[in-house]
Amino acid sequence: MNKKKHACGFSLIEVLVGLFLVTVAVLGLAELFLAAVANNLKADRVANATFLAQQQIDWLRGFTSDELTAYAGTTIESRDEVIDLNLDGTNDYRRITDFRMMQGTFQVRISVYSAEKFSVNASVLLANPDVHRSRAMITTIITR
Repeated sequence: MNKKKHACGFSLIEVLVGLFLVTVAVLGLAELFLAAVANNLKADRVANATFLAQQQIDWLRGFTSDELTAYAGTTIESRDEVIDLNLDGTNDYRRITDFRMMQGTFQVRISVYSAEKFSVNASVLLANPDVHRSRAMITTIITR
C-alpha cells in the first residue's frame, strides 16, 4: 500500500493559533462596542440636559417685564429644581436658573447638572463652573 507522507487537516498548534487570533479580534470588537455604548449614554445625557436648559429659557421668554423682575428677585434656592425626566421615581437632573438684571435687560444662565451634584449647594455650583462641570449651560439675554 502506498501511504501519503502528508496527512490532510490541521495540527493542534495551527488550531490554537487560529483560535487565539479569532479571540483577540472578538475581544477588540467587544471593547469597541462597550465604548460606543458608553459614548451613546453620555450623548443622551447631554442632549437631555440641553433640552431642559432650552425649555427653561423658552419658558422665561414668555414672561412680561414685571414677571421677569419678580422671578429674578427670588432666591437661588427657589430657582433650583430637581427633575425626574423619565418619571421613574429617580431624580435625574438638577436645573439652576441664575439671573442678572441690568436696566431692563436680564442676563439668564441656565445650568443643568447630573444626579452626582444633588448634594452640592447651588451657590457653590454656580461659583465654580470649572470644578463642577455641568451637563449643559446656556446663557442668553432677555430684553423687554
